[in-house]
Amino acid sequence: MEKMPKWADVVLIPLISLILAAILSTLVILAIGENPVEAVNLMVTGALGSTYGWGYTLYYATNFMFTGLAVAVAFHARLFNIGGEGQAMLGGLGVAVACLYIPWPHWSIALLAACAASMLFGAAWAAIPAYLQAKRGSHIVITTIMFNFIAAAFLNYMLVNVMRPQGSQDPATARFPEAVHLPTFQSMFSTAENAVFRGAPANISFFVALLACVVVWALIWRTRLGYEIRAYGHSETGAVYAGISPVRITIIAMLISGALAGLMAINNVMGEAERLVLNATEGAGFIGIAVALMGRSHPFGVFLAAILFGFLYQGGAELALWTSIPRELIVVIQALVILFTGALDNMVRIPLEKLFLGLRKGAE
Repeated sequence: MEKMPKWADVVLIPLISLILAAILSTLVILAIGENPVEAVNLMVTGALGSTYGWGYTLYYATNFMFTGLAVAVAFHARLFNIGGEGQAMLGGLGVAVACLYIPWPHWSIALLAACAASMLFGAAWAAIPAYLQAKRGSHIVITTIMFNFIAAAFLNYMLVNVMRPQGSQDPATARFPEAVHLPTFQSMFSTAENAVFRGAPANISFFVALLACVVVWALIWRTRLGYEIRAYGHSETGAVYAGISPVRITIIAMLISGALAGLMAINNVMGEAERLVLNATEGAGFIGIAVALMGRSHPFGVFLAAILFGFLYQGGAELALWTSIPRELIVVIQALVILFTGALDNMVRIPLEKLFLGLRKGAE
């Protein structure tokens, strides 16, 4: 028998965690002499009060959807993929190769090729830690963390020594051809009378992220492979008894996870920068861990958590720009949300479980 209703696990625990994080954030803002009500109002206005703000919020949310889904798929197989950052970097390299070295007649064809290349490069980068975990017992957390640093060094070498245009001092590739530039929300939704999302980087890859949420949901809950992944994640012994290969599931789950993390590059590399630059991922791979935790590894939960963190990123940027609150404090506020929704989950869960058990006994 479950200790608490499903709705309490999915809705109530994250909600209480957010409230606790908001209370602590309020105390932090008060401690430096700022007005928390004005700060929240500025964050909401900056992130949601205009199409420009929404454009940035949805741009960040798109990155977090891809990395959150990547972590969520691995979670279902009881694997902790912390390598989303490195896999997204290699996905960016795949996008750059596809866009720079192959002439495409139209962005739609280039987008399909970039999706395939980014997923291939991301999956390839996840394949080595997956093999080491499945065949050699090397812990996936350790190997994926190490591969983040290797990916950063490898990308730095490629940009400085191989892909940088001759005569350029900037460690970045050349700009992608005009034919492969993705439609932005501004070009998609503006009219002659009303320009919306002006200057915002949100682009058509947002809808690819939504499609990825649907595909992951169908994969995990409507396919035999998804059942095997979930079964293995719940009980390795039971899965083996049922004829499920731990090696196969470990490798397949990590390949899917790496492919989803790599797919993020169509947004930040192809859609926004329109070239490959250093540190293009901007920590999105690590934020994906918090997004997956808060979203309970469900694609719809990941979608909602990604929107929240997109709001925090854009609202935090506005807060740092228009107040005396330092940027580092914005990171602290974001970290508090991650802390309460992820690391301190049991601090909320255990009292709630006791409460619901008490209510159930009282009703009997």
